[in-house]
Amino acid sequence: MQTRTLGNQQVGAIGLGLMTFDQTGTQPRQQLLDTVTAALDAGVTLFDSADAYGPGDEKGAGAQGENERLIASILDELGVRDQVLLATKGGHVRTEGGGWDTDSSAAHLHEAVDASLHRLGVEQLALWQHHRPDPKVPYDDVIGTLKEIADSGKVARVGLSNANPDQIRAAHAVLGDALVSVQNQFSPKFRSSKPEIEVCEELGLAFLPWSPLGGLSDAKELADKHPAFAEIAAARGVSAQQVALAWELAQSPVVIPIPGAKRPSSITDSAAASDIELTADELARLDAS
Repeated sequence: MQTRTLGNQQVGAIGLGLMTFDQTGTQPRQQLLDTVTAALDAGVTLFDSADAYGPGDEKGAGAQGENERLIASILDELGVRDQVLLATKGGHVRTEGGGWDTDSSAAHLHEAVDASLHRLGVEQLALWQHHRPDPKVPYDDVIGTLKEIADSGKVARVGLSNANPDQIRAAHAVLGDALVSVQNQFSPKFRSSKPEIEVCEELGLAFLPWSPLGGLSDAKELADKHPAFAEIAAARGVSAQQVALAWELAQSPVVIPIPGAKRPSSITDSAAASDIELTADELARLDAS
């Protein structure tokens, strides 16, 4: 697999998003272990979690951090901690009944970092990302808290998620080299993050598209909803999902898609996208589709 730069570290050009659960709202451990093993075999070295990732059922707030605990135990069982860059996020919280809310207060973000350190069993988080702007807290105040977190030594790298170009520039002005990435939605279905990709390229930040295939349901229907991707895939003898990820990689050398995967075959298929070099004509056709 090709590699790309995230801060001062090289990672596989395709990462793995860990927010994947079955119909019951749980994530079977053996299934995830098999998927992580397949990802590592395919050259995937960036794994993305969050303290808010967990079952969205009646457990509600009790699910906070469940995904972190699960991936930490799997990496320990496999003995591969030193082979991966494990990223997580804070500031997006679960509520009673499995709903969602935001909390970017300084107290909560500092507590979130400490809790993730404990759940992941590390002394320093490799990449900690602010999950989502909080309408209750001015973004400049959030940036100040991120600076405190960066200066604390508890995180090696800081990232933003769901940030707009102005927010990215403001954070970079304060955080400098401590800020290494931005994670926003981008896919064949959702293309409005191109301005954020351009800012990331200008500032030397990695751009990590979340839901790069449009989410689990849209990923399955990508070929039907986006015919140009399906047609190019058929001509090349690959999947439409691979073409979508190759198209995203071609947007900029700073792009590192992080598709979710429930099965080993899914991440193996996604990882192969980094070896596809689309022609200028193919890219123009996909851009216009």
